[in-house]
Amino acid sequence: MTRDGHIHVLPIHVANKIAAGEVVERPASVVKELVENAIDAGAKSIRIAISQGGRKLVSVQDDGCGMTRDDAVLCLERQATSKILDVGDIDEIGTLGFRGEAIPSIASVSRFLLTTRRHDEEEGVRVEVNAGVLADVRSAGCPPGTLVEVRDLFCNVPARLKFLRAYATEEAHVRSIYTVNALAHPGIAFSLTVDQREVSRLAPAKSPEMRIRELFGADFADALLRVDCESGSVGVTGFVERPNRAYPSRRPDYIFINGRPASAPVVQTALREAYPRRQGDAKPAAILFISLPPKEVDVNVHPAKREVRFRKASDVRTAIVAAISQAIGGAGSVELAPPLPASEPAPAPSAPPPLSAPAPSVPPPLSAPAPSVPPPPASALADGHQAPLQPNPSPPRPAPSEAARFPLPPPLPVAQFLPFSAPPSRSSKPWEFFRFLAISESGFIILETEAGIVFVNPRAARERIAFEKLCGQRVQIVSQPLLVPEMVSLSPADFARLRDALEPLHALGWKIEPFGQGVFKVEAVPQLLGDVSAADVLATVAADLASGASSRSGAKWREDLIAKSLSSKWASSQPPPDGRAAVELVEQLVACRLPYVCPRGRSTMIFMSVRELERRFEKG
Repeated sequence: MTRDGHIHVLPIHVANKIAAGEVVERPASVVKELVENAIDAGAKSIRIAISQGGRKLVSVQDDGCGMTRDDAVLCLERQATSKILDVGDIDEIGTLGFRGEAIPSIASVSRFLLTTRRHDEEEGVRVEVNAGVLADVRSAGCPPGTLVEVRDLFCNVPARLKFLRAYATEEAHVRSIYTVNALAHPGIAFSLTVDQREVSRLAPAKSPEMRIRELFGADFADALLRVDCESGSVGVTGFVERPNRAYPSRRPDYIFINGRPASAPVVQTALREAYPRRQGDAKPAAILFISLPPKEVDVNVHPAKREVRFRKASDVRTAIVAAISQAIGGAGSVELAPPLPASEPAPAPSAPPPLSAPAPSVPPPLSAPAPSVPPPPASALADGHQAPLQPNPSPPRPAPSEAARFPLPPPLPVAQFLPFSAPPSRSSKPWEFFRFLAISESGFIILETEAGIVFVNPRAARERIAFEKLCGQRVQIVSQPLLVPEMVSLSPADFARLRDALEPLHALGWKIEPFGQGVFKVEAVPQLLGDVSAADVLATVAADLASGASSRSGAKWREDLIAKSLSSKWASSQPPPDGRAAVELVEQLVACRLPYVCPRGRSTMIFMSVRELERRFEKG
């Protein structure tokens, strides 16, 4: 407050500088506002140029509709816009810029030059502004469209200039804006010039996939799954990264809401919920386009329009979760299959029975080991036909001296080429076919596919298979009565947690009831668990309930969490696979709805593409 305490109106140049602080944070902010204006003007080609990270020069040229002489001068006035006329238009905003603040804010803190011409006029106009003061307006010869040159940004605000980062940092922010807008509008040609050197040129792309391939490369594009789902009035399209990527993605999420690069807290929450949990901080890259009626979204809640607010956030969350779940193979929720009554006679095998039969798309297990065969020719694979299985003559034995020096390991019982016939879709399975190669000394299964090498973690694979059997609708869960009921003592806290989870435990094949203070009586267990100790399993379930209760809501999570605990215990009790068992394990894994990760977030398989292998060997 001033010393005299009286209210007064700020001078226009002071008000403009204050307003510029909301719109113009750095050179990238200038690029963002000018590119959005160019897109709203119907541009088919946008050329961006910067110098010294944008401090010295930011230039954006487009071939859009252009402006008349009067409009070119009027656009320098605050709240001057062609995007809305009255308050009712705010609820139907379909453009990127609409406030009329960008041009006057930029012009107030720079040396600003605007050159523009409409397509139906013979000459254009040139408007020059120095730090918010109109300096010159004259006719000019120029191509149709608009060219805006912003020089010496923050020339009259040295305090803001000192807070800018190094040239490379500011350039990186500009590149980010360039990438976001190029992704959002693949039909527009873009180019970026840095310090008089063109660093990127993108022709109009026929599809978003082509634009992604141009921006991020073939490796990243090949690792994406298409997302396409509509839920009510909300449509979600785009791409998400496959869960079985060999390396964690470091790319940010690209979220577009009605064509606008923006986000909202509910979007990030839905992404975390929809995607399977992964170890550490690894998270997938996502490029999502969310469309909904303009009345259902408020794009005017952030000064820089980076964040939006939804009228029905729950509908948006539901649509995103459904779309991503469908893309990665886990569409829809599942109900727990009711267990068979414990009184029914159930054979008690000495070893746990197979988890489930292979899906119809997976060939049945072979009755006898088959000899190794070479892969089919590339033409046969490209046509989608299966190569007939032909016996292959045994390889010649090495000379005795070589065999003594380099002893060969005994051949595995099975090394069989197994093509999959007519998978439901390319995105729902990790590969079209695989060839079992070997089992490493550390126990990993090694496969060859049409696109590279896959390493499978048997324990994580077993957890995924068991989890989907427990939660699946197609398989009845069998309860196995115990000859002598087992008494399990737990701490008061664990006892209370399990007591609240008895219903999902019963649904998973347990027959368990409280038997005194802190004691449960277990009369039947899921046949899946075999000889696993009921006390160990219940202690694990109680610990998982304790760790997950604070971060989850609803009732379904208890069922999932208990199923995870049971599948983990079962998988840890199984012996390492060998030969035919490894092939059958892989067959059951690829028949799962979500074969990429185990229920606890560990990767079941790691894929190394042929391109990645070649690159690594070339670097070596």
